[in-house]
Amino acid sequence: MPRGLLQLAAPPANAHGRFAPSPTGTLHLGNLRTALVAWCCARSQGAEFSLRIEDLDRDRVRPGSEAKQLADLEAIGIDWDGPILRQSERTTVYEGAIEVLRDQGLVYECWCTRSEIRDAASAPHAAAGTYPGTCRRLSSREIAERRQAGRPAALRVSAEAAEVEFFDRVHGATAGTVDDFVIARRDGTASYNLAVTVDDAAQRIGEIVRGDDLLDATPAQRWLQQKLGYDEPTYTHLPLVRDADGKRSSKRDASTTLDGQSALGIPPDRVRTSLLASLGLCDDGEQLSSAALLSRFRSIVVESPE
Repeated sequence: MPRGLLQLAAPPANAHGRFAPSPTGTLHLGNLRTALVAWCCARSQGAEFSLRIEDLDRDRVRPGSEAKQLADLEAIGIDWDGPILRQSERTTVYEGAIEVLRDQGLVYECWCTRSEIRDAASAPHAAAGTYPGTCRRLSSREIAERRQAGRPAALRVSAEAAEVEFFDRVHGATAGTVDDFVIARRDGTASYNLAVTVDDAAQRIGEIVRGDDLLDATPAQRWLQQKLGYDEPTYTHLPLVRDADGKRSSKRDASTTLDGQSALGIPPDRVRTSLLASLGLCDDGEQLSSAALLSRFRSIVVESPE
């Protein structure tokens, strides 16, 4: 893993942190490093740290994954507060948030298929990667015809290409355009953006630490926070863990898991040290207790930010 001192802007005060894995396989080293940083950000300031299991995509959930993920987190010294929140148990909460948006006139049904969206996006003057608003422009008659045909509809929000700004402790001032994104799939399941936004507010999360592959999802979540009346958390999007060839860690690569490392003769405490060393928080081979780690994190990252 690449070495380099973790450089973050000044932290929020006493911000409740979280880690929110999906139980679709074993956590890889990138997941574990993100969890360690999220834990350090919270615990170094005496804040609470929560876990959430993001298990809405039931087709991808693998039996036993949740228990294995929790065991791996404990093996590298991560603890958490309170009960674990599971998204699969919160359907009615998400439905309530959708109704709040609907009451503001922000929700509409969408019958577009992926191929139809691709075709529309490839048209001249279409913005790349955005939903073109096809179903937002349907007449009452066209909506009635689609409903009568029995074709299931997803739910989208009318964001009107809103420009949203937020501050990230790694990337600084950041902005993005919000298109009409999905908040509920055709089967009624809440979308990722809706569920995480609602859950972060419910858990009173003050700082969201995650991989920078989710940086582009943040404008939509900030837009939802504004419309739902939620407080804005602080964001910290970390660089992904990559191998020497630049390939990112994957749950499918057994060698990048704790079990895979153990098979190579590397126990969890050495994996933890390697993860910390990749962030410049310790030297290779150095063993730090949790108390010593938090003290060092506080002095390097919190009290003397770049």
